[in-house]
Amino acid sequence: MVTKRYAALLRGINVSGHKKVPMAQLRALLEGLGHGGVQTYLQSGNAVFTAAPGDEESLAAGLRAAIEEEFGFAVDVLVRDGAYLRAVADACPFPAAGLQGKQLHVTYFSAPVDAARFAAIDQMPFLPEEFRLGDRALYLYAPDGLGRSRLAEQLSRPALTKGLVATTRNWNTVARLVEMTRD
Repeated sequence: MVTKRYAALLRGINVSGHKKVPMAQLRALLEGLGHGGVQTYLQSGNAVFTAAPGDEESLAAGLRAAIEEEFGFAVDVLVRDGAYLRAVADACPFPAAGLQGKQLHVTYFSAPVDAARFAAIDQMPFLPEEFRLGDRALYLYAPDGLGRSRLAEQLSRPALTKGLVATTRNWNTVARLVEMTRD
């Protein structure tokens, strides 16, 4: 049987004691859905698994429903295959070499975003922080980290992400998920 490696990116779990999803239970849940080679990374909602090649949205919907049934709350889930994760990493417009992983971030979106959505943000007042758009992704360089980033605050405004699922990972996690999803 032909299989493909995927990463599930869960949004907003295990933050300040809210929406607790223990990684062992998440692994068991994915295995219960028939997925193989299940691994998790960190406690922040990153899981890698093998499944038959298919529709990422269907895989995400299945996991979303299983999490809600198992834990009693809804969680946004994005599923991306390893090739897509590698393409996003390779297309990074900022030189990742020499940076600490918490200075560079990728926000993954559920659908493509056009530049017009973010056109009203003047980046000059936020320098040296910068962002660039990619394919269903936004790259953010925040030299002082995401928690101190004024630009990240602007980028996460509900008006900018309306109608989208968006979840952010630091560059260390981006690189690790690329590695974990290699076929």
